[in-house]
Amino acid sequence: MGGKQRDEDDEAYGKPVKYDPSFRGPIKNRSCTDVICCVLFLLFILGYIVVGIVAWLYGDPRQVLYPRNSTGAYCGMGENKDKPYLLYFNIFSCILSSNIISVAENGLQCPTPQTVITSLQRELCPSFLLPSAPALGRCFPWTNVTPPALPGITNDTTIQQGISGLIDSLNARDISVKIFEDFAQSWYWILVALGVALVLSLLFILLLRLVAGPLVLVLILGVLGVLAYGIYYCWEEYRVLQDKGASISQLGFTTNLSAYQSVQETWLAALIVLAVLEAILLLVLIFLRQRIRIAIALLKEASKAVGQMMSTMFYPLVTFVLLLICIAYWAMTALYLATSGQPQYVLWASNISSPGCEKVPINTSCNPTAQLVNSSCPGLMCVFQGYSSKGLIQRSVFNLQIYGVLGLFWTLNWVLALGQCVLAGAFASFYWAFHKPQDIPTFPLISAFIRTLRYHTGSLAFGALILTLVQIARVILEYIDHKLRGVQNPVARCIMCCFKCCLWCLEKFIKFLNRNAYIMIAIYGKNFCVSAKNAFMLLMRNIVRVVVLDKVTDLLLFFGKLLVVGGVGVLSFFFFSGRIPGLGKDFKSPHLNYYWLPIMTSILGAYVIASGFFSVFGMCVDTLFLCFLEDLERNNGSLDRPYYMSKSLLKILGKKNEAPPDNKKRKK
Repeated sequence: MGGKQRDEDDEAYGKPVKYDPSFRGPIKNRSCTDVICCVLFLLFILGYIVVGIVAWLYGDPRQVLYPRNSTGAYCGMGENKDKPYLLYFNIFSCILSSNIISVAENGLQCPTPQTVITSLQRELCPSFLLPSAPALGRCFPWTNVTPPALPGITNDTTIQQGISGLIDSLNARDISVKIFEDFAQSWYWILVALGVALVLSLLFILLLRLVAGPLVLVLILGVLGVLAYGIYYCWEEYRVLQDKGASISQLGFTTNLSAYQSVQETWLAALIVLAVLEAILLLVLIFLRQRIRIAIALLKEASKAVGQMMSTMFYPLVTFVLLLICIAYWAMTALYLATSGQPQYVLWASNISSPGCEKVPINTSCNPTAQLVNSSCPGLMCVFQGYSSKGLIQRSVFNLQIYGVLGLFWTLNWVLALGQCVLAGAFASFYWAFHKPQDIPTFPLISAFIRTLRYHTGSLAFGALILTLVQIARVILEYIDHKLRGVQNPVARCIMCCFKCCLWCLEKFIKFLNRNAYIMIAIYGKNFCVSAKNAFMLLMRNIVRVVVLDKVTDLLLFFGKLLVVGGVGVLSFFFFSGRIPGLGKDFKSPHLNYYWLPIMTSILGAYVIASGFFSVFGMCVDTLFLCFLEDLERNNGSLDRPYYMSKSLLKILGKKNEAPPDNKKRKK
C-alpha cells in the first residue's frame, strides 16, 4: 500500500528528476525562450517611449513650477525674465475668494489684475501696498503687518487670519530651511549610520555559517518562552477573576473591548489558544527536527555561497538604479501629459454688474495680445483661464496615462524578475560546482546577467505581465472601494473585502511561483510555463521541507532586520539627541532644529539596506534549496552519480559519496 501511495503521489506532482550525465549546473548551450512575449514587451517599451516623446512635445511642466500673471505669461521667463515674482495687487481678493488655489493645474489664480504695465495703462493701480516676501515665486504679505482699512471690509482680524492661513498653506520656507540646515549639518553622520547598517547586514549574513544553529535555537526557545509566559499570565488573571470577576453572560455584547478584560472567560479562551499554539510548536519541533537541521545547514551553505561571491551582495544597487529610472521616467511622462494643451483666454470684468457690461460677452475667448477697447465696461480684460482639453492628444490623455501606469508596473516587475533570475544563476553555479571553490566560474554574476538578458527577456516579461495584471486589478478594486465606501451596505463591504483578500492571496502566490520559475529558468533555460510547472511540482513533492525552510528563513531574516534597523535606530537616537557622553570635542553631535529628522532618515536607510542584503540572501537560500531537492532526486552518491551537496547535508541525511579507488578527484 505504501508503494502504491507513493506512485500515486508521483503521478499527482510529477515524477522525480532523472539522472543526466551531461548536466553540470546552469545550462550554457540554450536558446531564446518566450520569443513572442519578448517581441510584445519590446513593442510595448517602444510605445512607452513614443508616449514619452509625445508628452515631451505637447506638455509644459512649467505650469506647476512657475507662477503666471493674468495673461498667462510666466514670471521670470521670456519678456518677464526680470520679473521673477508674482505680485497680487489685491491679495484680499484671493483670501476672500471661494476658489483660492488651483496649483496643480493653473497655479495660484486670483480675480484681480496682476500685470503692472497693463494695470497702469488701464488705471487699475492697487489702492494700497503691503510689505511682502517671496515664496514659491509669489509675493505674500508679512504676517506681522496690520492691513489698512478697505472699503466694505471692517474685520481686520479676518484678513489677518486669511493671510496667515494662506502663508501657512503655501509658504513652507521656514520649515524647509530648517530641514535643509539639519541635513546640511548631519548628512555625513547619516552616511556613517548607513555604513554601520551595511556592515551589520553583511556581518550577520556571513556569520550565519557559524551561528545559524544556535541562533535558530535561541529564537525558537524565545518563542516558546513567550508563549509559556503568556499561558502563565492568562492563568493568573483567570484565577484572580474566577471568584470576583464577571461572566460573559453577565456582560453581554459590547463594543468596548476593554470591558472584556474583567471577564474570566476571556482569559480562559486566551489561555487555551496559547496552550494549543505551544503544543503545536513543540510537536513540530519533535517531529520535524530533522528538517529543521536541513534548513539550518542550507542557511549555512547560503552564507558560504555569499562569502564566495561577494559581488552578489551589491547587485541590489543595480536593481535600485533600474527601478529609479523606471519610476522617474513614468513620473516625468505623467507630468508632461497632465500639462499638455494650449493656453485659453477669456474676457473678464472686475464688476460684471456695472452699467455698460451687460452686452459684453463675458467668459468668451479673446486674444491677450490684442488691445481691448470698451470704455463702457470698466475693468474689462483678457485673462488666462486654463489649458485646452481639445485636440487628439488632449482627448487621449487619460488613455495615455493608463498606458503609462501599465508600463510602470510591467517595467518594475521585469526589473525585479531580472534581479532574481540573475542571482539564481550565480548561486546555482555555486551549488553545482563539485569542487568548491575551484569549479566556481570566474565571473558567475556577470555571466548570469548576460545569459539572462540574451536568452530570457521574454520569459521574465511573461512572468512580470501576469503579476502586473493582478496588481492592476488590485489597484482598480481599491479605487472602486474608495469611491463607493460611503454608499456601501455591510453585505457589499463584505463582498468587496473578500475580493480584495482573494486578489492579495493570488498576488502572493504568483510572486512565489514566479520566483521559483526564475530559478528554474536560470538553471535549465526553459520557457516560463515549463519552468513554473517543474518548480511547482518539485516543491509539492517536498512540501514539508518547503514550509520548514521558509519559516526558519523568515524567522532569521526578521531577526536580522530587527537587529540592523533597531541597532542603527538606537545609535542614531543617542547620537543626534546628544545623549552619548564622553565623545570629546571633535565628535560633538550637530546642533539640529529637528533631531528626529536624521534619526528617521537613518532608520529608513538602514531598513532599505538590510532589505537589499537580505533579499540576496533569501534568493540564495531558495536557489540552493531547489538545487538540493534536485540533487537528491537525480543522484544517489555512487561514483557515476555523486551528490553535489555539502558534507554537513550528507551527514544530516545519513548519506555519503563513494570514494574512487585511487582517491583521485572526480573529473568532469
